[in-house]
Amino acid sequence: MIVLLSCGSLGIISGSFFLKKAFSSTNEPELITDTARYSEIRHQLWSNNNQIKYFPDQIPSDAKNVRIAYSPGFLQGGSYFQIRLKQSPEKIQKLLSQYRNIAQRKYIGGSTNDHANLPNGVPTTFFYTSDSPAESFPVSYEILVLDAQDRGTPGFKWNHGNSHGVAINNSTSEIVYWTEQW
Repeated sequence: MIVLLSCGSLGIISGSFFLKKAFSSTNEPELITDTARYSEIRHQLWSNNNQIKYFPDQIPSDAKNVRIAYSPGFLQGGSYFQIRLKQSPEKIQKLLSQYRNIAQRKYIGGSTNDHANLPNGVPTTFFYTSDSPAESFPVSYEILVLDAQDRGTPGFKWNHGNSHGVAINNSTSEIVYWTEQW
């Protein structure tokens, strides 16, 4: 009897876990804390290497507070890949100068919704690697769009597309590399 009750309870717990997984939102970021998965995602899972060619090949040895968010997308849902790390102020200043020179668009703080709704704006990204539930970058971040491709149809601008770039916080010496497809 006790064995049957134990097995029944295990079945209910297991079943509810699988149902929760089956019906959970696929738009939630998969926040990865194991930085060893960075290379796997960068080199194997993210199929369009043109969108991530500016990402570091490996996590720099001097990087601190590394955060990775990755979502492969599902059906017609979008996908994204983002890595946030802290480096020396000198390295961040050099990267900021480098990416400012090649950026197509520049924004201060905000999120993809804010940027896309500006005159001549383009979609960017949400702050998936934030330490808080906030979706927007604080005004201390400069968001530099390196490329954005509208793959929508007439009348449905930006319905499909992709964008990639960096967000840099000079005051905290942080950089966020990001790419999105939708």
